[in-house]
Amino acid sequence: MKEQTFNPDLKELLYGENGEKNVSRYSLVSATAKLAREISDEANMEGEILTEKPVSLALEKLLDGEYTIEEPLEIRDL
Repeated sequence: MKEQTFNPDLKELLYGENGEKNVSRYSLVSATAKLAREISDEANMEGEILTEKPVSLALEKLLDGEYTIEEPLEIRDL
């Protein structure tokens, strides 16, 4: 059985509803990695076996609005 690929549209996270740049790709990658690590560490501490990859779970949480990425204005245009 072939696994279904999780391929979200990241424009929603990178750009706001008004089409203006919301966060940089660097901040998106950094925040996703940090949240994925927290999810993985929490699952390990609780002895839980994850059926999905932590990065996929982190992206889902960001897309669902459970977490937001706050970025300093001075690095948004880098």
